[in-house]
Amino acid sequence: MATLTVSAKTSGTFAIGGDLPVNRMGYGAMRITGEGIWGAPKDSEAAKKVLRRVVELGINFIDTADAYGPDVSEQLIGEALAPYAKGVVIATKGGLTRQGPNEWLPVGRPEYLTQQVEMSLRRLKVERIDLWQLHRIDPKVPVEESLGAIKKLQEQGKIRHVGLSEVKPHEIDQARKVIDIVSVQNQYNIGDRKHDDVVEYCTKHKIAFIPWFPVAAGKLAQPGGKLDSAAKTHGATVSQLSLAWLLHHSPVMLPIPGTTSIEHLEENVAASDVKLSDAEWKEIEDSAK
Repeated sequence: MATLTVSAKTSGTFAIGGDLPVNRMGYGAMRITGEGIWGAPKDSEAAKKVLRRVVELGINFIDTADAYGPDVSEQLIGEALAPYAKGVVIATKGGLTRQGPNEWLPVGRPEYLTQQVEMSLRRLKVERIDLWQLHRIDPKVPVEESLGAIKKLQEQGKIRHVGLSEVKPHEIDQARKVIDIVSVQNQYNIGDRKHDDVVEYCTKHKIAFIPWFPVAAGKLAQPGGKLDSAAKTHGATVSQLSLAWLLHHSPVMLPIPGTTSIEHLEENVAASDVKLSDAEWKEIEDSAK
């Protein structure tokens, strides 16, 4: 497939919160940091080139977090893309602190979250965050307190929409009593479907479901596996088929594959063009059980 014909527009659109339309194939900006999602990348200029290519490919939904680096991913996005092209939505998250590479600790104290939102605004070079997500519910802080602070910021016009990450349906219900929840971000892929109940909940309520770690690993992807053989049949890669399945699986699904390679980025976007019949998808799904 020629590079110029690849576009995220072919993935279809979804309106986050009912009023924020994005192309469904997005980009996750976690990996444009150092090893262990810690510190700066080896080549910051190369990371910015990838971000600019993201937008050129029609991706207008970019997901990041203040914990990626920490601060590094947001900073690079602001430097590479601000002022943002019309329609580009930058989603970020707060509520996880970093102590070192691959170390993550939830902190949901209202004053901490308020401070982090202000810092995210500054790094991303925006006056309002289109989608802010609570990165994790802090078990030491009632979610009503955490989200109460976010509601105040929303009322001040600093946050447009609010989402959650790594939650179950009852936790979404609890959060929705405090504030309107428009998105949920959980780990999910064709080989790891422990959050099927959350996908069903989000589909029913028209809440965006943002699967992180969207590309299936494990037995499905192994040579000779159902995903591998279907990929060969359709002239696609296993990764592309994994992403295409997510787009097929629910209309509220917004996959955000991340990469530091422009070539890999283009391959991910091309997954939007991979189409299988319902029978073929069912055969693959059945083999994953």
